[in-house]
Amino acid sequence: MRDPKSGLWMVFGYDDVQRTLSDWKAFSSERGRPRGENAQTALSSSIISTDPPRHRQLRSLVEQAFTPRQVRALEPRIAQLVDELLSPVQGAGRMDFIRDFAYPLPVIVIAEILGIPATDRDAFKRWSDAVVTGDPSGSREMGAYFARLIEQRRADPGDDLISGLIAAQLDGEHLDTQELLGFCILLLVAGNETTTNLLANTLLCWQDAPEAYDRVRADRTLLPGTIEESLRYRSPVQSMYRVAAQDVELGGQTIPEGSPVLAWIGSANRDPAQFPEPGTFDPARTPNRHLAFGNGVHFCLGAPLARLEASVALNAVLDRLPDLRVALDASLDAIPSQIVYGVKALPVTFG
Repeated sequence: MRDPKSGLWMVFGYDDVQRTLSDWKAFSSERGRPRGENAQTALSSSIISTDPPRHRQLRSLVEQAFTPRQVRALEPRIAQLVDELLSPVQGAGRMDFIRDFAYPLPVIVIAEILGIPATDRDAFKRWSDAVVTGDPSGSREMGAYFARLIEQRRADPGDDLISGLIAAQLDGEHLDTQELLGFCILLLVAGNETTTNLLANTLLCWQDAPEAYDRVRADRTLLPGTIEESLRYRSPVQSMYRVAAQDVELGGQTIPEGSPVLAWIGSANRDPAQFPEPGTFDPARTPNRHLAFGNGVHFCLGAPLARLEASVALNAVLDRLPDLRVALDASLDAIPSQIVYGVKALPVTFG
């Protein structure tokens, strides 16, 4: 359906959303994107905003940091960080789950992959929030920061992903500054916002379905299914933008070439034609072919890392924070975004 106010074509059903995300010849990630030499448009030069064949070239450069072997190698460090974050709060009986745990964990992990100094992490939350809520001020600051960091790495390379991207070549050419900026901003935002919300949203799922919380506490083999069902039930990414690259027949309607399209992942993941009893949180749901990480050539390359972080983190939470509950006095304010889904703060209590 077309929203007359925004002009966007809204896609809601599972099959239609899956096609919109995967059929790049019909639904372009590149067309209609703003271009220019500033931080706000740097994402337009990243893999999320390109179509094949350029998309395949760019993706191949960064996939080296997210191979299954490379991701598995991060597990001991993730476990160490989880312990460092939970130890100070474990005896308090109360914490802000996002501020004290779900936010810093993925930020530290992605910062270390990128080679960002620990002293600079505090600014990440503000910058990352600015990107997903459309605030240009934080986006400009983040762009300026990464531009300086890229120049430093050009002069003094290190053993990190930014240095690797600077050294990499495509068809004999190095990535330009805008493409490097796009990578940095995308990896920072995608590497922490979505995982933060996955962790917090899982607690909210348990709040909705306390019997599921009790089941996974008693049987940890249900944890992988719990994570997948959380991704479906409270999808951290709710929508993705595309542009019709040609006249497209979808859902019995013709979307004209050049039309902006919004594919609602959160809606597709609640489609009863694909998921029986979609409003029920079921950690044993099989099959669970959710679209939380996208579909097709743009399938999230950080999905294995997000799953690993969630597994290590939630196992520790179940072990060390017994009788975990959302605090009775909690005010759950949603993040003001149509892209990501989560809450700004999540006060919890535990035994």
